[in-house]
Amino acid sequence: MKSSIISWIQEGTIAIPVLLLSEYRNIKLNEYELMLLLQLMTFLQKGNEFPTPEELSSRMTISTSECTEILRKLIQHGIIEIIDAYSEEGIRFEKYSLEPLWERLVDQFLLRQNNTNALNKQSLETDLYTCFEKEFGRPLSPFECESLAMWLDDDHHDPVIIKAALREAVMSGKLNFRYIDRILFEWKKNGIKTVEQAKSQGRKFRQKQVKGRSSQEQSQEPSVPFYNWLEQ
Repeated sequence: MKSSIISWIQEGTIAIPVLLLSEYRNIKLNEYELMLLLQLMTFLQKGNEFPTPEELSSRMTISTSECTEILRKLIQHGIIEIIDAYSEEGIRFEKYSLEPLWERLVDQFLLRQNNTNALNKQSLETDLYTCFEKEFGRPLSPFECESLAMWLDDDHHDPVIIKAALREAVMSGKLNFRYIDRILFEWKKNGIKTVEQAKSQGRKFRQKQVKGRSSQEQSQEPSVPFYNWLEQ
């Protein structure tokens, strides 16, 4: 019993990338091709770098000729390749390489990430337009939509920063695009890139205004309730 368990342990294990299991369909592989690749990975890990179709077939439910056809197809489609290698004695031999498969999976992963980022960006931008229309209490005009697009595409302002500038304009009681544009300009000039930095900047200005208001009240002059970004 113990020897059987030891033999089982000595067979070893194989690490299968989750990405291969989740994306094999997207790189145009079917289940037979996937299983053959897994068997090939096992042989390579065991040191057999050029298993024959007969060896592969012996572990699968398909014939040797079917294994040969699948191997040919995988090579033709750039999933695997046969490369030359040399032993320590300088003897040339051939072996299978899975590097094209890994490259294909990396490309698929990056494509998926880009698609996800694009969808997230689109969602943020849609939400941004909704926030503006809610605060303005009306649909945005073509000019205002163009201004929003310029802030995003030309000035490369993060949507969350644009929202923070909108909030600052609301608090200042100056809800117009010219005022918001000036806020964004000043923040960019001062290296404000996060909501936390924007909030901190706003708090500093308001604290400054409270002090100024106190001085003005003492001199019986009218106070300025909010920082006027347009006067910068």
